[in-house]
Amino acid sequence: MPAVHHKLLLEDALQDSPQTRSLLSVFEEDVGMLTDYTNQLLQSMQRVFGAQSEMGLATEQLSKQLLEYEKKNFALGRGDEEVITTLQNFAKTVGELNALHSELANQMADSMVFPLIQFREKDLTEISTLKEIFAIGTDEHEAAMVKYSRLPKKKENEKLKADLVKEVAYTRRKQHQASLQYYCALNALQYRKRVAMLEPMLGYTQAQISFFKKGFELVSKKMDCFLASVSNMTQSIQAQLDSEAEAMRVSHRELLSVEDTVYMPDKDTEPVNRTLIQKAGYLNIRNKTGLVTTAWDRLYFFTQGGNLMCQPRGAVAGGMVLDLDNSSVMAVDCEDRRYCFQITSPSGKTSMILQAESKKEYEEWICTVNNISRQIYLTDNPEAVAIRLNQTAIQAVTPITSFEKRQDGSPNPDRAKPGGVHTTSSGSQKTGVAPEPEDLIAPGTPIQFDIMLPASEFQDQNRTGGRRTNPFGETEDDCSTDTDDSLLQQVFAVRFLGSMAVRCGDNQEVIYEAMRQVLAARAIHNIFRTTEAHLMVTSSSLRLIDPQTQVTRLSFQLGEVCQFAAHQENGRLMGFVVESRDWSDGDEEGEPSFSAFVFESNTEGEKICYTINLAKEITEAKKDPEALAQLMKNMPLTNDGKFLLLEPETGDTTEGAGQEDLESEA
Repeated sequence: MPAVHHKLLLEDALQDSPQTRSLLSVFEEDVGMLTDYTNQLLQSMQRVFGAQSEMGLATEQLSKQLLEYEKKNFALGRGDEEVITTLQNFAKTVGELNALHSELANQMADSMVFPLIQFREKDLTEISTLKEIFAIGTDEHEAAMVKYSRLPKKKENEKLKADLVKEVAYTRRKQHQASLQYYCALNALQYRKRVAMLEPMLGYTQAQISFFKKGFELVSKKMDCFLASVSNMTQSIQAQLDSEAEAMRVSHRELLSVEDTVYMPDKDTEPVNRTLIQKAGYLNIRNKTGLVTTAWDRLYFFTQGGNLMCQPRGAVAGGMVLDLDNSSVMAVDCEDRRYCFQITSPSGKTSMILQAESKKEYEEWICTVNNISRQIYLTDNPEAVAIRLNQTAIQAVTPITSFEKRQDGSPNPDRAKPGGVHTTSSGSQKTGVAPEPEDLIAPGTPIQFDIMLPASEFQDQNRTGGRRTNPFGETEDDCSTDTDDSLLQQVFAVRFLGSMAVRCGDNQEVIYEAMRQVLAARAIHNIFRTTEAHLMVTSSSLRLIDPQTQVTRLSFQLGEVCQFAAHQENGRLMGFVVESRDWSDGDEEGEPSFSAFVFESNTEGEKICYTINLAKEITEAKKDPEALAQLMKNMPLTNDGKFLLLEPETGDTTEGAGQEDLESEA
């Protein structure tokens, strides 16, 4: 194998021998390999330059992002002051590093990428161009030689011969010039490729060294101190994290070590707290989805400022559902569900039925709403007031079987004697200062929730046609006759809620206080069933009649009714106070005692009060025939001569007379 020369001899260009051509092919193959390698090397260098440029852009964005931390205003940003200050210092440092990275990118572009591009575009492109020129010259010379070789030997044409000789000489000279330039460029490329390979890396290395030097100047001793302080701070935070993580692990183990009853509903071991004035938790609320269909939704409820609030899942804050001031709450039966209770607004127009998860939650919600409805959260010491009212309500529900006088062992044997003049209508004047509840009703007074009379009293009623007689000398002259009752007879469907002894009968506030205590006791002790009755108002008496047996269960003369009123906000509640006499002490007049009766009616309580007031006016007018005639003249009368007031209220309850226990909506 002949030796490969590293240089093309220019003297051999004119002869253009096969040996020269073979050597030329070696140079051309080397140029092709060099071109491929140069392109690959340029791609790598351009990638390095692109990465460095991206590094500059990334550090610039990083510096800006570090400054954005302060502007986020994290809601849980406790202890972020040091972090904000440190990040600002880091942002400044990163900004300076960004300047260095940008300068390094520019140096790479000038001293690494540009020289290699220049080598490819100038030297390698020049070789490729000269190769094409050399090939064209060779082809023209070969064509001229073919023509010259075809000159005829017998018939020589001097002119044609001379032209072909000139053409051969011209193409040979042209090929010689092209080959000389081509050989020179190929020989020079052997040196230029070495420079082209080393110069970019030299520029890259110098740029990196410059970058490192400037970076070292930037990272001075103060930067070392700053980095050391940041390292100490991160170690301190990590120590706090480790301590908090260990505490959470301990708490996690303790919370998981409890009994399974914690996860079970209605397995509460703690006693019911009946003195709460704030409550929160999940409840099921019944919503109407159609005319007769309902749906239950589980929502989070809580009390705040006398209002019942509701906050759905995912909501930022809760919204008010109902104002609990002066509202009423009672346990109810609803769709065969347990632990249901109903909250009704003071006007009675808005009500909602809620369901608690357990009995404890159910009772605490009822007590809390009841405490809030009395507005005790506005007092100076609401907890103490709630405790006192709860004790009073618990003592007040001691069951008794009849309207007998309180025994000597009762919580308050020394009842205050009533004072003032008895009013004869529901529009009595109120005193300037509102009386205290203790002045109206003795604390611990028992409450009766049902009408239960001794058997002898029922026998007396049956013998006397359902009229109650006074065992202490009542005569026929003192009682109203059927003739007197014929002037006014009005029947109302009512539900008996409760009765209790009161201290006075000359103030409507005693009726309101009795209503509050009766409803509170029912709510606390889950007494929500009442007995249906018919309240008959005549011109001489008030009678409570059993709708099933038509037996008069209670009867009071109008003279005994000293006060009556409807609830100021819940118009379906009404009550009256009855005065009786106690002759056990031997006093001729007897010691007066008062009892309050609370009812819930199907109609407005004001209508019942108006009827009672009219009955009293008739009673007074019967003493003067002229006054009675004038009263009958001013009032509309029926065909049989009775006062025309209202349509009978018992039509809707006749069919259900057999069901003594009906659900109250008070």
